Amino acid sequence: MTSADLHEEELPEQYVSPEEDDADEGDELYEHHRIQANRRQELLRLDKFLMNRLPHATRTKLQNAIKAEAVQVNDRAVKSNYRVKPGDVITITLPEPPREYKVMPEAMDLDIRYEDDALLLVNKPPGLVVHPAFGNWTGTLVNGLAHHLNNLPTGRNGEIRPGLIHRIDKDTSGLLVVGKTEWAMTHLSQQFFHHTIERTYLALVWGIPKEEQGTIRSNIGRSLKDRKVQAIFPEGDQGKHAVTHYKVLQTFGHVALVQCNLETGRTHQIRVHMKHIGHPLFSDSTYGGDKVLYGQRTGAYKAFVEKAFELMPRQALHAKSLGFVHPTTNEQLQFETELPADFASLLAHWEKFAS
Repeated sequence: MTSADLHEEELPEQYVSPEEDDADEGDELYEHHRIQANRRQELLRLDKFLMNRLPHATRTKLQNAIKAEAVQVNDRAVKSNYRVKPGDVITITLPEPPREYKVMPEAMDLDIRYEDDALLLVNKPPGLVVHPAFGNWTGTLVNGLAHHLNNLPTGRNGEIRPGLIHRIDKDTSGLLVVGKTEWAMTHLSQQFFHHTIERTYLALVWGIPKEEQGTIRSNIGRSLKDRKVQAIFPEGDQGKHAVTHYKVLQTFGHVALVQCNLETGRTHQIRVHMKHIGHPLFSDSTYGGDKVLYGQRTGAYKAFVEKAFELMPRQALHAKSLGFVHPTTNEQLQFETELPADFASLLAHWEKFAS
C-alpha cells in the first residue's frame, strides 16, 4: 500500500517537506488516513470497511497493512476480521508522507549486495543523494532503483519513492534495504518503527570519549535557529526521543574510531549525538568537525589534518551493517559491508600519526 494507492486530501501533521541533504536514516511513520465510523455504522469487518472508504486500495494490500500493524483502531493493532463499531477511529500509517512528483527511471551502476523476490540490499557510495527533492530531481539512488526494479508495485508509474524504507545522508556511505513488494515494504517499515532493525555505523570522531562505551539519550529536532541542522532539546520539550549506543573501537592520538548502534533513527542522529558529548564527526562541516578540534596547533599538525580532510572531504560515517527479519521467510538476516576507499585511506593516514 502506498500514498499512490491511498489518496488523502490533507497532509498529515507530521509532514515535513523533503530536504535530502538534511535527511538521515528514519524510522518514523506518517499518518495518511484517519477515519471515524459514524454513530450509525453497522458492524463490519475492518478490511471491508476500509475498502468501502478507500476505493484505490485492494483488499490484499489492506490485509497486509493490517497484518503489519500499519492499520490501528483506537490506537491499537487489530486483525482483519475486527468488526468496526460506531465511533471507532481507524488510522493508517505509512513509512513516508505522500508526495506528488514523478520519479524518472535512470540507468545506474548500483552496488547490490543481495537481492531476492522480496527485497534487495544496496551499498550506497558517498556523494549519492538517496531521494529526489528540491535541487536533486535526477541522478539519485531512487532514480536508479526505479530503472533496476522496473514495475515495482510501491513505485508504479514513477510515483513516490520505489521500495525505500529508510534513508542515509548524501555524504554517508553504506547499506540500505529496499522492499520490492507491498508486503515487504510494509513489513520492513514496521521493523524500523518498532526499533527491531539492527543498524551498526562506523564513525571517526574528534577526541577520545572518556567512557569506552555508553548510551546517548536525548530529544532531537530541527534547530530553531537553522532548519537545515538538527539540535538537542530537553526531554518532553521539543523534538523526538533518540537513543544511540556507542563503543570506542580504536584510538589514533586525537581521533577515535567509534561503533554506533541506533535504537532510533532520527535525522542526523549520530552526528548530533556525538557533537553533543563533545566529539563531532571528523570532517563534518555541518556540525563543526571540519576544523582542528583536538591536538597541538603546530604548523606540521595542521598540515597533517588538512591532508586528512583532503582524503575524506565528507563526514566520516559509514553504515556498516543491517540485521532484520526477512518479510516472507521470517529468517533473521545479517549483512555487512567494507569501508569505502576514502574512509579506509583516512584511517591509514591517522594510523601513521598514532604510530
